[in-house]
Amino acid sequence: MSDLVPPLFTSGKTLMERVEDALLPLINLVFLLLMFFIVAGQLTDDPLPELPATQQAEDQQSPHADMIVSAEGEWRVDGELLDRESLFARLPTPDEEQPLKIAASEGISMADLEALFRLLEKAGYQDVLLLTEPAQ
Repeated sequence: MSDLVPPLFTSGKTLMERVEDALLPLINLVFLLLMFFIVAGQLTDDPLPELPATQQAEDQQSPHADMIVSAEGEWRVDGELLDRESLFARLPTPDEEQPLKIAASEGISMADLEALFRLLEKAGYQDVLLLTEPAQ
C-alpha cells in the first residue's frame, strides 16, 4: 500500500538557505518601492529659504506702519501724538486692496486694541494688519 501523505520535499538546502530564498522577493519589493518614491518625488537643488528668525537683526528692515500704538495706549501717526478726533484725518483713507498697518507695542492690553479696532471698523477700515515684534 502507498502512503497518503507525500514525503517531505527536500532540495538539499538547509533551513537558513530556504529562509534566505524566501526573503529575496521581499528585498526586491522594498527596492522597487524605494526607486518609485525617488523617481516620483520632486527632487530639487534649490536651497530652503532662510527663516525670519535666522536673519541678522541689522539685515532686517522694520516694515512701514501707518499707525503706532504704545503700551500706554497712545496713538502716533508719523511721530505725531493724536487723539480720537484727529486720528482719522491723519490716517490713509480705507482701501480694500491696501490694509491699514498698525504697529503695536509689546505691553499693550487686548482691551485697548479691541477698542481701537472697533473705532477703525466704524470708520470703514475692513482690513487691518497688526505688526508686532517677535519674542526674543
